[in-house]
Amino acid sequence: MNKFVFRLLVLLMSLSLLGIILVQVYWFNTSLENNEEQFKFHVKQVLGSVANKLENKERYAFYKKNGRFKDNAKKSPKSEDLLEYGYYERNAKTNKTIIYSNSIISEDYDMFSTFFDKRLDSLKVKNYTAKRKTKVFNNNSFDNSGIQNKIIPDLTIEKAGDLKILEDAQFEIAYKDVVANYPINERVSKEQLNELLDKELKEYGIKTPYEFNIYSNGLATKIKSEHFNFDKYATYSIPVFIDNDGNNKYMLLVTFPQKKKFLFSEILAITLLSVVFTLIIIIAYANALHQLIKQRQISEIKTDFINNMTHEFKTPIATINLALDAIKNPKVIDDKEKVYRYLQMIRDENKRMHAQVENVLRISKLEKKELEITKEPLDVQDIIEEAIDHVHLIIEDRQGAITTHFEANRTTALLNDVHFTNVIVNILDNAIKYSPDVPVIDIYTENIKDFILIKVKDQGAGMSKVAQKRIFEKFYREHTGDIHNVKGHGLGLAYVKRIVEDHNGQVFVESEKGKGSTFIIKVPLIN
Repeated sequence: MNKFVFRLLVLLMSLSLLGIILVQVYWFNTSLENNEEQFKFHVKQVLGSVANKLENKERYAFYKKNGRFKDNAKKSPKSEDLLEYGYYERNAKTNKTIIYSNSIISEDYDMFSTFFDKRLDSLKVKNYTAKRKTKVFNNNSFDNSGIQNKIIPDLTIEKAGDLKILEDAQFEIAYKDVVANYPINERVSKEQLNELLDKELKEYGIKTPYEFNIYSNGLATKIKSEHFNFDKYATYSIPVFIDNDGNNKYMLLVTFPQKKKFLFSEILAITLLSVVFTLIIIIAYANALHQLIKQRQISEIKTDFINNMTHEFKTPIATINLALDAIKNPKVIDDKEKVYRYLQMIRDENKRMHAQVENVLRISKLEKKELEITKEPLDVQDIIEEAIDHVHLIIEDRQGAITTHFEANRTTALLNDVHFTNVIVNILDNAIKYSPDVPVIDIYTENIKDFILIKVKDQGAGMSKVAQKRIFEKFYREHTGDIHNVKGHGLGLAYVKRIVEDHNGQVFVESEKGKGSTFIIKVPLIN
């Protein structure tokens, strides 16, 4: 995968993930707004129902007390005709005539003043009744003046009764005019209002704490709950006890202190699921991106590894071929000393290739846990001395020096002789290779509690912070810029880390670019 395709893929994946998150945020905000609108609608319905029920209760109480005023009259009412309505119809074929009349009569009642709690001797109250009459004339004729030739009708239907509509309107007007003068605490109680609100809110599924208050001309009254506090965002209002002129002196205010919590709780379950699924997508995306980057790095590292291994094998193979060609030369084949020297060269190069192959195989076996490592009590400082002997010729050839500073008093640990020696050899070999000048190496040992610390310090090229974090990864080799004389395949320090950890130890590196590196190995001692 080339860099352009890789970057395009990462960009598209990132934009997709960002789009998913933005959609989730938009959905959450929209759901919250919809919940708030629905909450507002339900609260308005509740308040409207409560206002109607308060007025109905007051109307019923007033009617119960004052409705049957005619039973309290001093004497029979005085009647007076207010309006008469007539209707005339004649069928020419059947000579049938119908005359309908409707009269509205006003009745004045003299009431006892004590009935209305007044100090006057009496009060006059009006009531309205209707008298309806239908006359039917068969085979009769009327002259042009509309006077009947025959006065007695064939059929007469008479009806009389109260005018319910006028009576109700009269009662409504009287009721509202009278109660408008009552103080609010006589019209409704705090307990009554609380009971109505509680019942209505439960019916609409609004199960959250609320507080209420009735305001009179913008001022709070005593008809309120204990902890009422006006909040513009969470308070709703509606006029109550509207008078005959449509004026509203009183306003019912209801506030919901935990409105936000209630609205959020309505979508909490689906929101949590959305958050969980979004987190899963983010984690999956991050992991996929990490794997993509890692695979790309591994691909690059493996390419470098193959190139390095090819180079590492190419030189010994070329040397072996040259030595074999030289031995075939008739002038050389009879010279035993030269033949022996060329054979030794072939053997050395063969051992070199074998060591490289063994290094790769050891890492493979370590990863598959097929490498058997037996341990026995050994002196750590003896292992260090043995490792120094392995690189003695190389350090001597570079005219360098290795100095030991053994300060540890307790030095016995459970170790595998071969593998732990290889650990020290790999670190020393690394220090030699990455020393551009004459290699100068110091080895320190010291005790910290029940551990022994081994520090291998060089004065070489050092390494960057990034390299320090990745130096123990398999196949990783820090880029050396224009320096091409440092050979290797990035397996030595990976092998070191695996072996040290198999000994229940730890390995660290401290380095600064251009000022050398210090490798620190921490191994538990035998008590």
